[in-house]
Order: sequence, then structure tokens, then C-alpha cells
Amino acid sequence: MEHEKLTEWFDEYGEAILTYILLMVRDYQQAEDLTQETFIKAYRHQQQFEHKSSVKTWLFSIAHNVTKDYFRKKHPLQHYLGLTMDEKDYKSIPEQIVAMNFQTEQLYKAIQQLKPSYRHVIILRKLKEFSTAETALVLNWSESKVKMTLKRALVELKNELIKGGITNEILR
Repeated sequence: MEHEKLTEWFDEYGEAILTYILLMVRDYQQAEDLTQETFIKAYRHQQQFEHKSSVKTWLFSIAHNVTKDYFRKKHPLQHYLGLTMDEKDYKSIPEQIVAMNFQTEQLYKAIQQLKPSYRHVIILRKLKEFSTAETALVLNWSESKVKMTLKRALVELKNELIKGGITNEILR
């Protein structure tokens, strides 16, 4: 693959992958680094892309794994105990997220309170608008697990929003 293809992929998917990773790590600088690592891995392993999925799905799978590896290295004991991607310390976030309206901000805060599997499936299915099949590929789950986890995650998200004082208008 020539550099033009990588540049094309980055131009098309870079921002979406950055925001996906940012929702996980909550640190803009770290999200940028992990996004860069995602595209470096895509470049190095592009011969392994078998076109069984879209380029977008393949890149998000790499981003998911890069983010998992980051948490595994940063918190090995938490990872071993199944507590990955659940940092409590909020880092600096980019201005465009700070500028979000109140309801959107509350939605993002509620998503951050969910357990990692719920967070992943909501971000991919509802925020990034992946299909069930694409989400299953990214997370390396069955489609039925994606559907069931999403159903449970949305109930939990609604509970988090209600607990945070958000009324039903945001839940529609």
C-alpha cells in the first residue's frame, strides 16, 4: 500500500477514530497518540486486510485493540480483574467537546459511567452508527452478543441519565 492510500484512510476515518478513542481514554493527547498508532499498525499490516469487512470496520478493530493494549499496559492488574477502560481521573478534553450543549454533555458523562462493554457497544452502534455485524467484527463478539449487550446498555444508560437528573426529552 502506498502512502496515498494511508493518507486517504486517515482523511476519511481519522477524526472518527480519534473521537472513538477519546471517549475511551478521556485524554486528548493520548487519544491522538493512539490514533496515530492505529494508522501506523494499519500501514504495517495492510497486507493482512482480507476485505472481509469494510476498511472502516478494519480500522476501528485496530483502534479498539490499540486502546485495549494501552489500558492493559497502563493498568495490568485492573485488566486482569476485568476492569479495563474504566479510569476515574478525567483529563483535559478538547474545546469542541467542552462547547457541547448541556444535554449532549450529560449524555457523554452518562456513557462514561457505564461499564466498558456497554460503553463500547453504545459508542459503536449509536454514536458511530456501525451495523450490528460491523460492531461484532470490531469487538470480536457474536452478533447476538452485540444485540443483547446493546439492549442492556441502553437500559443502563437511561438509568444513568435519570439518576443524573436528565428528563425523558433527551432519551427519545
